Amino acid sequence: MTTQGSGKLVDGAQCNVVGGTHAGKSGAVTDIKTSKTGHVTITVVQKDGTRFKTLARNVVVPGKA
Repeated sequence: MTTQGSGKLVDGAQCNVVGGTHAGKSGAVTDIKTSKTGHVTITVVQKDGTRFKTLARNVVVPGKA
C-alpha cells in the first residue's frame, strides 16, 4: 500500500487507519514506539475512549489542503 498523507505522525495528531485489522477507524495518536526489529507501533485512542494498537504504516494523518 502506497497511500501517504501529507501530515506527520506525532503524539496527539488525528489519524485514519487504512490497513490492517482496524481499517476504517480513526482517532488520536498516542504512545509511538519503535520495536527491536524497526517496526513503528502506535496506540490510537478513539473519541469514545477505546484504545487499540496498530502499525504506523497502516495509518494516514490527513494534511491541511
